[in-house]
Amino acid sequence: MCKPGHTPGLGQLHLHSRAVVGACDGDADCADDEDELECGEDDEDGAAAAAAAELEAACLPSEDNALCPRTGKCIKQDWICDGEDDCGDFSDETRCDELHGGRVPVRQRLVRAAVVALRRRERLQGLLRRAELHAQDGEREGEGEGEREGEREGEREGEREGEREGECEGECCAPCCRSCADNEFQCSDGSCISLTWKCDLEPDCSDASDEQECAEVAAPACGEGEFQCASPRCVRHEFRCDGDDDCGDWSDEDDCPRGAGGSCGAADFRCDGGKCISEMWRCDGEKDCDQGEDEEGCAEKEPRTCTPEEFSCGTAGSCIPKTWVCDGVQDCSQGEDESSCEAQCEKSQFRCGSLNNNETTSRSVVTCIGKKHVCDGKKDCPKGEDEKNCPRKKDCEPGSKCQQDCVTLPDGSDGCSCHQGFALNSDNYSCHDVNECLFETDPVCSQTCNNTVGSFTCGCMTGYVLRPDGRTCKALGAAPTLLFANRIDIRQVSLNSVKYTALLKGLHNAIALDYHYREGLIFWSDVSMDVIKRASLNGSGSVDIIRWGLESPGGIAVDWIHNLMFWTDSGTSRVEVASLDGVHRYIVASSDLDKPRAIVVHPGEALIFWTDWGPNPKIEQAEMDGSNRKAIITEFLFWPNGLCIDYTTSRIYWADAKHHVIETAKFDGSDRKKVLSKGLHHPFALTLFEDAIYWTDWHTKSIQTANKVTGMGLRTIHSRLHFPMDIHSYHPQRQPLYQNRCGSNNGGCSHMCLPNRSPARFQCVCPMGIKLHSNGKTCESTPEKLLLFARKKDLRVRQLGVSPEKAVDMAIPLDGIQSAVALAWDSDTDSIFWTDVEGDIISRANLNGSNERVIISSNLESPAGLAVDWVTKKLYWTDAGTNRVEVSNLDGSMRALLVWEGLDKPRDIVVDPIGGYMYWSDWGHVPKIERAGMDGSQRAPLIMQRLVWPNGLAIDHEQAHLYWADGGTKAIEFASLDGSGRTTLIGTDLPHPFGLAVFEDKIYWTDWNTTSIHMADKLTGKNKTVIRSGISGLMDVRVFHHGRVPVHTNCSSRNGGCSHLCLLAPKPRGYSCACPIGIQLGKNLKTCAPGPTNSLIFAHRVDIRQISLDVSYTVDVVLPLPPLKNAIAVDVDRKTGEIYWTDTAEDVIQKATPDGKNIETVIVDGLETADGIVVDSTGRKIYWTDKGRKSIEVAELDGQNRKVLVWMDLESPRAITLHYHLGLMYWSDWGKNARIEQAHMDGKNRTILVSENLGWPNGLAIDRPAGRIYWCDGKRKTIESTDLSGHDRHVIVTEVPHPYGLVIVGSHVYWTDWHTEALHRADKRNGSESIVIRDKLEGLMDIRSVQYLKINYTIAPVTKKQFLYCKQRIVDNFMENACGPNNGGCSHLCLRRPDGFSCACPTGTLLREDDRTCSTPPSKYLLFATRSTLARVSLDTPELWDVTLPIPEVHNAIAVDFHWGRQKVYYTDVHLDIIRSVDMHNLSHTEVIVSSNLTTPDGLAVDWIADNIYWTDAGRKVLEVARLDGTSRKTVIWEGLDEPRALAIFPRKGFLYWTDWGDNPKIERSMLDGTSRTVVISTDLGFPNGLALDYEARRLYWVDALRDRIETSDLYGLNRVQLVPEATHPFGLTQYGDHIYWTDWYKKSVERADKRTGKDRIVIRTDLDGVMEIRAVAEGRQMGWTPCAVNNGGCSHLCFYRPKGYVCACPDIPDERQCSIEPSVRVPNTNAIDYDNDTEFLPPVTPPDMGGATHTVEIVDMPTDDYKSKNSKSDGVGIPSHIIIITGVLLSLLIIATMTMIPDRVYNIHDDKQVTGPEVVSLIPGVMASGNEAATPERVATPPPPPTPPQRLDSINLKAG
Repeated sequence: MCKPGHTPGLGQLHLHSRAVVGACDGDADCADDEDELECGEDDEDGAAAAAAAELEAACLPSEDNALCPRTGKCIKQDWICDGEDDCGDFSDETRCDELHGGRVPVRQRLVRAAVVALRRRERLQGLLRRAELHAQDGEREGEGEGEREGEREGEREGEREGEREGECEGECCAPCCRSCADNEFQCSDGSCISLTWKCDLEPDCSDASDEQECAEVAAPACGEGEFQCASPRCVRHEFRCDGDDDCGDWSDEDDCPRGAGGSCGAADFRCDGGKCISEMWRCDGEKDCDQGEDEEGCAEKEPRTCTPEEFSCGTAGSCIPKTWVCDGVQDCSQGEDESSCEAQCEKSQFRCGSLNNNETTSRSVVTCIGKKHVCDGKKDCPKGEDEKNCPRKKDCEPGSKCQQDCVTLPDGSDGCSCHQGFALNSDNYSCHDVNECLFETDPVCSQTCNNTVGSFTCGCMTGYVLRPDGRTCKALGAAPTLLFANRIDIRQVSLNSVKYTALLKGLHNAIALDYHYREGLIFWSDVSMDVIKRASLNGSGSVDIIRWGLESPGGIAVDWIHNLMFWTDSGTSRVEVASLDGVHRYIVASSDLDKPRAIVVHPGEALIFWTDWGPNPKIEQAEMDGSNRKAIITEFLFWPNGLCIDYTTSRIYWADAKHHVIETAKFDGSDRKKVLSKGLHHPFALTLFEDAIYWTDWHTKSIQTANKVTGMGLRTIHSRLHFPMDIHSYHPQRQPLYQNRCGSNNGGCSHMCLPNRSPARFQCVCPMGIKLHSNGKTCESTPEKLLLFARKKDLRVRQLGVSPEKAVDMAIPLDGIQSAVALAWDSDTDSIFWTDVEGDIISRANLNGSNERVIISSNLESPAGLAVDWVTKKLYWTDAGTNRVEVSNLDGSMRALLVWEGLDKPRDIVVDPIGGYMYWSDWGHVPKIERAGMDGSQRAPLIMQRLVWPNGLAIDHEQAHLYWADGGTKAIEFASLDGSGRTTLIGTDLPHPFGLAVFEDKIYWTDWNTTSIHMADKLTGKNKTVIRSGISGLMDVRVFHHGRVPVHTNCSSRNGGCSHLCLLAPKPRGYSCACPIGIQLGKNLKTCAPGPTNSLIFAHRVDIRQISLDVSYTVDVVLPLPPLKNAIAVDVDRKTGEIYWTDTAEDVIQKATPDGKNIETVIVDGLETADGIVVDSTGRKIYWTDKGRKSIEVAELDGQNRKVLVWMDLESPRAITLHYHLGLMYWSDWGKNARIEQAHMDGKNRTILVSENLGWPNGLAIDRPAGRIYWCDGKRKTIESTDLSGHDRHVIVTEVPHPYGLVIVGSHVYWTDWHTEALHRADKRNGSESIVIRDKLEGLMDIRSVQYLKINYTIAPVTKKQFLYCKQRIVDNFMENACGPNNGGCSHLCLRRPDGFSCACPTGTLLREDDRTCSTPPSKYLLFATRSTLARVSLDTPELWDVTLPIPEVHNAIAVDFHWGRQKVYYTDVHLDIIRSVDMHNLSHTEVIVSSNLTTPDGLAVDWIADNIYWTDAGRKVLEVARLDGTSRKTVIWEGLDEPRALAIFPRKGFLYWTDWGDNPKIERSMLDGTSRTVVISTDLGFPNGLALDYEARRLYWVDALRDRIETSDLYGLNRVQLVPEATHPFGLTQYGDHIYWTDWYKKSVERADKRTGKDRIVIRTDLDGVMEIRAVAEGRQMGWTPCAVNNGGCSHLCFYRPKGYVCACPDIPDERQCSIEPSVRVPNTNAIDYDNDTEFLPPVTPPDMGGATHTVEIVDMPTDDYKSKNSKSDGVGIPSHIIIITGVLLSLLIIATMTMIPDRVYNIHDDKQVTGPEVVSLIPGVMASGNEAATPERVATPPPPPTPPQRLDSINLKAG
């Protein structure tokens, strides 16, 4: 037996005798090897000795033999510890270095182990026989046999565990019927599997229930013009049927018509199905096309001369490596390489097969066996050659020449032989040592080998230890696992288990991966997203590392020493490297690469290797900085996919999917060997660990393994995978420690340090375009000459003036580019600018991709041209959609309109700050090139003839030439800057030139058709060169440099005196001042007005826009506000200019100044759908409508003093407007009864103005001068008007598709239209002159007008501060505020009325009798938590409206309570795990009272008499108490709690109640100190949530979230009644007055019902997200007295009242005060005779035994309001105790007597049908119906609704937030 606490392995039995199976068997099964101690031969009992004798007899009768215990093989004693596995399980080679005195102890150990094995076999056979008998006689076996079998069960349990391997068959057995752990999934059959196996695309449950209800991984949505591959990847449609495998699975080449698609490459052959294959595969004897057409019509090859390293396949005309000859696999088409093979055996081996030296034998029938097996009496060769002609060993005679052994040969002559490990020399008598370390076909050591005389010793590299076999090495550290990419996930699997852990799920197309063991990071590439990502190995913290400039990243290699990541990209044909965070990036190789795939790195040797399976497949090697690059394997490669390094032997391994082979070679490519060529279908990736190689196979969708040297032991370890891709062994020894060549300081490099093999050991490298300083360490700060070009999806840079091998392009790391077109740059800030015609934006970033931001995002439709004025720092652009030329500062500010008339499709633009002109091309109906001053002046056409599609423009400032490219004429031309001297540079041989740039003596252009960038001489057009080809989506091109000409202008000094924009212009003026869009320039021509004088402002969902009515053009300007989500209503404070708006997505009302500064949220809570808003600029109020809450409210401009004005009979209030002069407000309601209403501005005197012929009355506007009101009807498609009393109705405009917002300005009506997506205008009287003001604006909403006084501006000097903050007066003919300067004397709200004003109070509070001041807070209200807020509903006022309390830092509030005397509110926050108090009169004043050792404080109750606070903690399963300040903390209940939830206390009676909805839900009660604990309710409970006490009626109420009902009983659990049977998911509960109130999770509501009958049920408030606990707050709820109210009862810490007195208690953790459980002064109990306490006198009634029938009767306490004690101040009722006793006894007797006469019936108070539960009986008079009453048809036909599913929402999601 093992020591206590030590557990033997599975399959070992614990027997009572000493003969324990597993003991003394030679294997250490116990942790401390005690099973192998004292195991001498004398310890073996008789049975063991007999068994040993039997085993000995079974072996060959020789003392030189030994029996293998597990395999049963009989081996020679000399074979023990000879380095060879003769037993087959290495038992003969185990613990060889521990032996003493030769091999005898090993033999004894083998014998003992064999005895144990024999016993196990016998026992197993006995069990099987017994099982057969049991199966045959099972039905006849009686109870006695069952008992006997039960007694034997204990003995068999361990054995069964070992044999059945955890499997359960047939009926469910114990291990399968157990409940599953939290990290397990329970199958439908009850069995448990790992939770990670759920939804992994592999059925692990027997019924595949783990693969049901699984969300599919959403494939990336392919855009327009893209093709969806079979794998989750999108490729461009033009790649479909082009012969290339762009999808990676050939699905883009499936179902292609013959001859369809693009042509194959020059080095490809096109199959009939459209598939392209390498031309090298044509006529290679293997069918690669689906129909085999690549092998048709092949001419007979002429044999070529093979190299000395090759073997000629004869007539086939092909050569193969000699290493492939005689490897058992036919590589020649006729099998010549396997036809005449000589058997190759090592010197220590004997060759079976033909014994005729003149004969050759196929290797398939040749076997090599160890020479020790020759002539051992056993035939080991297939034909027994090893036992023929055997010599006989004899003693050597004196004088014999034999050096070692003498033998008699088969012919009877004498001969010599040698010991094992030696070989006979040619003299036939001397021996020489055999060097076993040179064996190749069967290496003796897996890592290092040292030859010794007659033998050898094996060794291991650092981090490995030699295994007991003495040959192989085992890695130190944790158990090895495999990481592999499965496209949709990345998994970690063991080497021998079929199960796995999903590290990352929900991926799109994960291909390559690698990891960093010490950092715990995993890296992978996703070719669907074109990104390389990184995450922690636990799957958390996923981030993008490289997401720019990738096209098809197929291989990843992590350098774990220098913290670098290398990758290959077959799309860009590059090998790149980056730091692990992706910040620094460098191109290692880009030339002479086609389709690089796999890549590996050896940090110790500073080498990288990669495969390339392009037209010239190869494996290359380079140093880690890209230097000394060379191809090491170039022959006999087709699809070199996988690649890995054996760091212990310095060899590379690769897999070739075309040749179906795995090969290996040294780092220089020499010593190439084939490892495996059988059983390979489509190997993709491979990895190594110890002596095994592992690879993924696409065809079999599996992971397989074999020996890395011999290829033997091929087996599949994981199958049925989704799509296995890259694979890596995961173990610390897979990443051994090497010296860091860059040292600890990154080699002193400012950017990247790349290791190499030079004497310096590394090289510092710089980002693209930046030179390395002469110190060889630091990179220059600014780039030099760079070619910038735009592709649709990225921007790229390419260095100019460098050698061709270094002339590579690099993607600038920019995000979110959708369709880049135009480019511009500024060398002073190293910035680039670009337009995006799909995103309709102009963006800016630094050249290195940092500080990327959008600078222009509105009013762009097709920004096609872009130019930078480097002198005044202005940005110019053209827009072919809006047909405008605009300008702004480089940051996008002060945007101005330059040209807006006479443009058709403006394209490119360039500027000439030297001459003050700008030039643009226009390829509209009349193609032309125009020029104008850079301020828009002096506009004139420049080139008008012989143009078709004038695209790119470029200016040569040195020659004063303007160049242009025309995609229609297919030419590049130039002319002087005045248009003269037009010259064709390059004629009509350009397919489609687009972008154009001039730099130094060269011109550069992009071509759409050739997808190339070209260069030529700028003056002659000669020396045309292709700089870069094969770039899809090419657009603009520019040259970045630092050679721009500096120019001094008038704008250089003080901005030319301009207040806003100073723009260059042609001489003589040289410049002019300009203003932002919509703003007029002052008469001084220098200063701009602060804003438009007259304008429209409208909401546009995602922004708010303004249209100036002052200028001759109509252009809307997006106000500089933060991004909005759904701005609906908008208005302006006409005194301050502040803009107010509602956002129904965020449910807020916000405001901001017009410049976008000082943004504030005015209303943040209690909004649902605020569709309308209006600002009372005179009275300083805001009014709004809320369709969701069906209300109209008002508040101060800062959101304070919020009040609901109208809440009844509203359906869908929408627009709202005010007439302050008349004191009236108007609103539209487009509910079922659409109407337009009017009321005073204080909500009084409500009147319906229009209610007939209305559909959807949307916008509403008042024409005050005309005394009329206008509205638009979205359903009737009209705009109509009446006078202010609702009369004189007129239809103004008809056939309006869908009008929404409306405003009156002067003589016009303006409206927004959803259908036309436009802003319209018409005459307000008759609708004539209707025009579109602005179109193409989806999501137009509300609209308002703003009018300002005109201000005359002079040249008088003003400071910048005075200018920026210049105020305007607003024309609105303000009348004086009716409330005057003192707010009308009102304490809170002063609201306008027709007759003056009225004072009003915030919602829920009453106006005092003085009609001026308010009573705050309410005297009685409902307080409840809604997770992120606390809210109240006042019971003082009739509206019953919820008001969110402005309490800061509420995160996840659950429970609430209050202390009326201290005017405090208390709540728990389970997000912060704290309990807080809040001052009722200053809600911002909060205090944390408990903050430590809290897990899930769900319940809370305040003892207002003793000033204690109680709470439940479901996480810690305790119920605690403390003083109100959190001190004196004590646990009162700590045992037997499962999931305690709600709390309620009765301080006057000393009772404490709580609910517990664990596995056995119940409601319990104890004294306030936790004593006298008893279960009150324990039957028919689901999830008892809320708990409440009616102190007057002495009743207990609770809600049940599982049973969906509310119940009540007396204080002792009797008289139980189902009060509200259909409450969907109640949570909190409280009682006040005649009602109970509860919160409902599903309805998001607060509801009310009669506390006695459950009737009169109404919903008080709805749409309360996350509503939790609720309390009725009122003075009357906290009355009464106990001795603890006086000086804490004299207690030093805690005072707990009990019915017979009170007790003092101490906190669990002592504080600085001395604690005593005796009061210092005992306070007398004035309620010594407690008439209320009847618990001791009326125990629960137990009916007599009635013949086995069980009857449960519970009693309803009748209300006793008429018996209230005259002397009680307080908390409850008082009934004389003698009445209680007599009544109780009589009632008990009555019930007992009655129970014998009535059947079992349970009634619901609201139901007259019999139910099945025995728990509830209603005794309320008039409720119980006759038992014979027939059920109504409705109840028969309609079953009750199912209860809420038993999901523990309350517990699980309390912290969800």
